[in-house]
Amino acid sequence: MSLDRDRIRTRLEDIARSLDRLKRLRRMDRQAFLADEDSKDIARSRLLTAMEAALNICYHAAAKKLHRVPEEYAQCFMLLGEAGYLTADLSRRPASMARFRNRLVHLYWDVDYGQVYDILQNHLADLEAFSTCAAEWL
Repeated sequence: MSLDRDRIRTRLEDIARSLDRLKRLRRMDRQAFLADEDSKDIARSRLLTAMEAALNICYHAAAKKLHRVPEEYAQCFMLLGEAGYLTADLSRRPASMARFRNRLVHLYWDVDYGQVYDILQNHLADLEAFSTCAAEWL
């Protein structure tokens, strides 16, 4: 079965818009970020949007290309890696972010915004790399 190109394009646009906003926050120093409630709210929201969009693409690709539905979010990226749609390294990095996404959603009252700041500084490229790879599937 073929992938829904419009669906993937739309989700890639969601990721790109979120990454643009997140990169602006990356310019803040750690203390300023941690002291600014609005910045933390934007970061949490945009990280969730980007991760949800990546997961949507991942699940769609797994269903259409692998005829499998992963049991958990992190497993989705690993399955695409095992099938050769993502490199082994690239499949591990978004899987780690998917686990963090669960914390943002289910333990929202106990978010470690220091960890959010670290993601802003060190892991946005993981979402960019996933997006580049997913765009090649079109």
